[in-house]
Amino acid sequence: MSTPTVLFKPEHCPRTDCHYHRYPLGWRWQRWGFYSRDAAPRRIQRFRCGHCLHTFSRQTFDPTYWLKRPGFLREGFQRLVACSCFRQIARGLGCSHTTLMRQCSRLARHALLYLRQHAPQGPLAEHVVLDGFEGYAYSQYHPCYLNLVVGSVSHYVHAFTESELRRKGSMTAAQRRRRARIEHRVGRPDPKAIEKASEAALRIAVPEPQHVVVHSDDHHAYPRALNRMVGWSFTHHVTASKQARTAHNPLFPVNRLDLLTRHSSANHKRETIAFSKSRQGVIDRAAILMLWLNFVKPFSERRGGGTPAMRLGLRQRPETVRSLLRERLFPSLVALPAPWQDYYWRAVPTRELARGRPHTLKLAT
Repeated sequence: MSTPTVLFKPEHCPRTDCHYHRYPLGWRWQRWGFYSRDAAPRRIQRFRCGHCLHTFSRQTFDPTYWLKRPGFLREGFQRLVACSCFRQIARGLGCSHTTLMRQCSRLARHALLYLRQHAPQGPLAEHVVLDGFEGYAYSQYHPCYLNLVVGSVSHYVHAFTESELRRKGSMTAAQRRRRARIEHRVGRPDPKAIEKASEAALRIAVPEPQHVVVHSDDHHAYPRALNRMVGWSFTHHVTASKQARTAHNPLFPVNRLDLLTRHSSANHKRETIAFSKSRQGVIDRAAILMLWLNFVKPFSERRGGGTPAMRLGLRQRPETVRSLLRERLFPSLVALPAPWQDYYWRAVPTRELARGRPHTLKLAT
């Protein structure tokens, strides 16, 4: 005996200008025919809001809304966290690499909303490790820094932010002259970028004042970031960055995250041609990776151990990519913190690129 098909029932009006978008109690709607399309499923149910009278469809509540090739979204997610670059994925799927770039941006927006909507509630129940992962965007003269807040027991990535850095380290005289020319043309990054972005990451991870135990290395920006958070109290443990990176190191959760980031992201491989061409690209792939690490990937591939979300008590079993992309999330219904709002709307500039491409679509959010 076959299982009967469960009819989809919309929970709210998808139009942000409708009262029943945010307050669905008492909302009335009706089925409004069907439409056909080339991709599966070919027959899509339509609906009509009883209040604003706008029509919409079942597809409006799917993450593949308005995509001509919706099957690429899950496949692209899987390959992005498998250390493939855009052109490699595009060759395998038979499409343009720019198509994959746009779908990566959509996946990143979904990841930010999902991470925020399903974040742990209440006081933080574990110590956190504060550290950063350094990469670059556009060229090696434009390094950037992912500020990470990771649970010391669960290894859950509670928050991340991005900050722009000035190139440092050993350079030849010619390289120093080139850096000076670039800074004269496009400006010099904020010298307090890590301090400010670390504070923003901590505020995302711990939104309400409480006492927090923080482990970090001896970077000079971290104590200043903690001092900026008025109302919170901290116990700050410092571990030398040159200490052996074993499982006994207090910074092991973030050291493991650094390893997995280089292992799973083509744009962060050393000496790679797949590096991100913009700061927004770094953020997009980081958001997708953090979502996958938190909810899908087990702690150990051989011994299991549960996902970080399971270890934190947020889930009973691992999620799948299909379950993460089961329903579309609306930015009007999920309150993103200030840095993530800029990430969502693609408002992070890259100095060398005169024209960015912000996300301005109002319906395909």
